[in-house]
Amino acid sequence: MNLLLNILWLIFGGLFVALGYISGGVALCFTIVGIPWGFQCFKLAMFALFPFGTHSQAMETDPATDGLNLLLNIVWLIFGGLWVMLNHLFWGVLWSITIVGLPFGVQHFKMMRLALSPFGRRLVDEPI
Repeated sequence: MNLLLNILWLIFGGLFVALGYISGGVALCFTIVGIPWGFQCFKLAMFALFPFGTHSQAMETDPATDGLNLLLNIVWLIFGGLWVMLNHLFWGVLWSITIVGLPFGVQHFKMMRLALSPFGRRLVDEPI
C-alpha cells in the first residue's frame, strides 16, 4: 500500500517538493558555510520523495551536540525553516479538506515537524 501511495504522492506534487529541496540543497552546498543546511535539505528531499512508510525520529545525542543542534536549528528556522513549515501547513490543510486527500495532508503535517527542526532528527521506516 505504501508503494502505491508513494507513487500517487510523486504524481500529485511530491516530485516538485523534492526537486525544490534538492535545488535548495545544491545552492546551499555551493557555499562552505551552508553545507550543513544543504545536507538537511537533501534529508527533506528524501522524505519528500517517499513519505509513506517513513517518519522522522530524534537521534540519541550527547549533551555536547545538543547545543550545536539547537543553534543550527535556530539559524535554519530564522533563514527559511519557518517558511518551509508554513508551506507544508498550507498544503496539509488544503489536502485535508477532502477525504481522498487526507493521506497526503497527513504527510505534509509529518514534514512540518522535520521542516521546523531537521538537525538532530533522522528518517526511519515505520513499523508495519
